[in-house]
Amino acid sequence: LEAWLQKPVTLQKWLVDVECDGCKGLFYRSAPGVIVPDADWPRNGDVVVGSAIPDVPGWIRLQNGYYLPMNSDDGKVKFLHKVSSETHANNQQKKALGSETPMYRGSVGNINDVPDLKSALETAVSSLSDEHQTFNDEAKMFNLRPAIHMDAMAFGMGCCCLQITFQATDVDESRFLYDQLAVLAPIMMALTASTPVLKGRLADTDCRWGIISECVDDRRPAERGRKGGPDPDPEVAGKGYRRLYKSRYDSISTYIYQGVSSEDGQMNNRILNMYNDIPVPIDEDKYRQLREAGIDPLLSQHIAHIFVRDPLVIFDGAVEEVDDDTQTEHFESIQSTNWQSVRWKPPPPRTGPNDPHIGWRTEFRSMEIQLTDFENAAFTTFITLITRVILTFDLNLYIPLSRVDANMQRAHGRNAAVNGKFFFRRHMAPLEKGDDGFDEQYTSMFSTVNGKKSTLPTVFSGDDLSALNLTSTDSDVSSWEGVSEKRRVAPNASGGTEENSYEEMTMAEIMTGKGDYFPGLIPLVYAYLDHIQCDSVTMDRMTTYLDFIEKRATGQLQTPATWVRNFIRNHEEYNFDSVVTDSIAYDLMVACKEIGEGKRGAPELLGDVVIKPILASDAYQTKLDSTRVVSNDHIRSLLQRYATRKTKFDETIAVEFQM
Repeated sequence: LEAWLQKPVTLQKWLVDVECDGCKGLFYRSAPGVIVPDADWPRNGDVVVGSAIPDVPGWIRLQNGYYLPMNSDDGKVKFLHKVSSETHANNQQKKALGSETPMYRGSVGNINDVPDLKSALETAVSSLSDEHQTFNDEAKMFNLRPAIHMDAMAFGMGCCCLQITFQATDVDESRFLYDQLAVLAPIMMALTASTPVLKGRLADTDCRWGIISECVDDRRPAERGRKGGPDPDPEVAGKGYRRLYKSRYDSISTYIYQGVSSEDGQMNNRILNMYNDIPVPIDEDKYRQLREAGIDPLLSQHIAHIFVRDPLVIFDGAVEEVDDDTQTEHFESIQSTNWQSVRWKPPPPRTGPNDPHIGWRTEFRSMEIQLTDFENAAFTTFITLITRVILTFDLNLYIPLSRVDANMQRAHGRNAAVNGKFFFRRHMAPLEKGDDGFDEQYTSMFSTVNGKKSTLPTVFSGDDLSALNLTSTDSDVSSWEGVSEKRRVAPNASGGTEENSYEEMTMAEIMTGKGDYFPGLIPLVYAYLDHIQCDSVTMDRMTTYLDFIEKRATGQLQTPATWVRNFIRNHEEYNFDSVVTDSIAYDLMVACKEIGEGKRGAPELLGDVVIKPILASDAYQTKLDSTRVVSNDHIRSLLQRYATRKTKFDETIAVEFQM
């Protein structure tokens, strides 16, 4: 096992072809040798993605958490045939898939492996500063790193952000939202980009994410796939030699929603294996422990993936003193130092009947902080409404995680919200069996109907349920909350190939629509507001928020990163050398403060939105006193005064209504 940990985990593609008469495919295994008679087992001709198991030869572990044997027990019948040696492109290929931004995790090994390194370095330096630079001394050129050097973790962890936690109806909904929000994470990060300056230098990137990722990346050389480094350490997770493909602050590595189990214990479905198409290092012991405890493969994989790292923070008095039977501090010490674009948060234990009830939660972590309360409120409201849209209209945003990672890279690019393209799902509505979401077999629910564009997906009312031939349980209105029954059975688009289920879209297309098959997220939010019969006052505010987001997505309004960049470039002291002087920084901070307080207009940032001035004189003058009231008579007097005011108010409203 120790020798295995020194090798990188290689995902490979395998063709399922059971070479025996009458055999149609393979059942999944929840562990080597343990059959799971799942209705969604891979058939002959399917291609699966997985990696060999270190201590069990002849088996592969798939990226959906299940296992498959390569051959029969006696070795005479071959089950799996290797299609390719590996599934992931090298860094140069990944660069073409991602973007031109200098945020790639890969590193150049031998200088001779990249013949065009000199021009690459010159391009990076030229883009970092605004002046073209050339290098006559090749030795000096190789010693120069075209980067902004930051020597403290605070440069990353000091960044501000806009994070939102949603409490779900149940554990299934929290896991389903986790997957959907993971796809939206890079999209919303690009749309809220606001970090173009780092350590007094104007960078060629707009977002904070990659900086924080590098600042807390504590992987050893062997964990990065490099040679050298310290000897294996039994006190370190994986002995310090397990290959880890990402920093502990990064995008997610696995989807976690897997549907529900039927009464006989069989899994009704699994996320298509092609969606989880990137390596997921796991602690094999933790994975087996979770599976033996009855946790499904995908969630076991997610938790075991967290445990491939050691905790960073341990508090004095909270180690041996913690009771693991009633407290979760030890789990949270690892969970809270694995910072991913989305975080799944189980309920904390309740130690008493008066403790607050906190349910299953999903935290959305990628958005950047904005200059004004208005912008922060707009994006907070928007992503909240998007979660309701996904659940209410039974939508699905799944794309392969390799494309989500590519989107994260692209989102860092300068003005990516306007100039960039992102992989996004073509058809968000459930597909019928046999449709592939691409050719003429499928007509989108959003396409034109009788010459008019349909904007509202089919949402059934209680009166419509009888026509659906549902069971009595399904027809209960309460069962239409959370993840739908159809989505529980098929969380992905059922049937057909998924190869054409996504494509590259601009931010404007993602937000406002593309063709007659993709309606756009903003029109879907409007459809949802109509569906719930939103009141006029709230609708006015929502319209203001959505108009603002649409203008930013279409480039009519700037992101904070673009605004800051333009402010610096237009400053009289800027020499187009990427240096943000003290004077420029001071003027920038004053301008940001005045915009946030409503003292300075910024139509290029906010359009026609006027920020009401925030003044100290408007602050509440009465302190929230918590001195205990000792007299019950005084409390009764206060309640009587309130009751009297309430009665007079109700009488006034009644008179006005009668008039």
